[in-house]
Amino acid sequence: MIRRLFPLLGALALLSLPLQAQAADKLTVMLEWFVNPDHATMIIAQERGLFAEQGLEVELLPPADPSSVPRLVAARQADIGVHYQPNLYLDHAAGLPLVRFGTLVETPLNTITVLADGPIKTLADLKGKKIGFSVSGFEDAMLKRILEAEGLSLDDVELVNVNFALTASLLGGQVDATVGGFRNFELTQIRLEGGEPHAFFPEEHGVPVYDELIFVAQRDMAGDDRLPRFLKAVEDAAIFLTNHPQEAWELFIKAYPDLDDALNRQAFTDTLPRFAKRPAALDRGRYERFGAFMAESGLIDSAPAVEDLAVELR
Repeated sequence: MIRRLFPLLGALALLSLPLQAQAADKLTVMLEWFVNPDHATMIIAQERGLFAEQGLEVELLPPADPSSVPRLVAARQADIGVHYQPNLYLDHAAGLPLVRFGTLVETPLNTITVLADGPIKTLADLKGKKIGFSVSGFEDAMLKRILEAEGLSLDDVELVNVNFALTASLLGGQVDATVGGFRNFELTQIRLEGGEPHAFFPEEHGVPVYDELIFVAQRDMAGDDRLPRFLKAVEDAAIFLTNHPQEAWELFIKAYPDLDDALNRQAFTDTLPRFAKRPAALDRGRYERFGAFMAESGLIDSAPAVEDLAVELR
């Protein structure tokens, strides 16, 4: 009897080998903020098993401190980070070994926002007005370029740090305009709170077009075969979102029921056309132009070569 068991046990061991070989490769993704509709392609890739189809087990991690994301990825505390293209130039200048390998949201989301029934009808009307902001640096440079197109400078406005209370400060009359509100969130938030916003889009007023959200990783991970598989799943999810928006929304709120409200529903709809349909594709010209803008604005000493901070995976 014992002799008969040995061949059986051996056969069972052999049968288990393919299962072990097919174990999913793990990837951790550090988000730039708490989970929201900007992350829909990754949520849908999870819910539809698209990551699993690529042999991946992906964990999405909201950060305790959003500003820490690039440092955590550089320190290998996460495999992938969701990041902002403008900030990548600052990180590169600071010596962080990060590289963009994919795009999540391929258009700017930033705005200069005023109330439609207020005194500001054109950007020239900002002269002498208070502008609320949350994060200095890129937003200052963006505002400076926009004002220059109107014959104004930063000295012609008063900047007020409103500590992320962009909507409240505008509706409450603390400021006349805000810079940094996202067109897929704050504009809807203003409407839900009884106001009517009017937004000026930076890319229509002298600021080069850029990718709002990108995927970054340690430079030496550029050859890791998990990354193109991750992007393939994200691409498939982006196409599904485009073709089946209502079904995608239902999957999204099934995964995150706390986000089933009017603000997130509208944000989900407003973000759909902005997701990269070819997340692996790299627009070198876009990165060159924006690098030049960052250098001209004095945020970095010189524009880096595109290959120094961005790659296109094959």
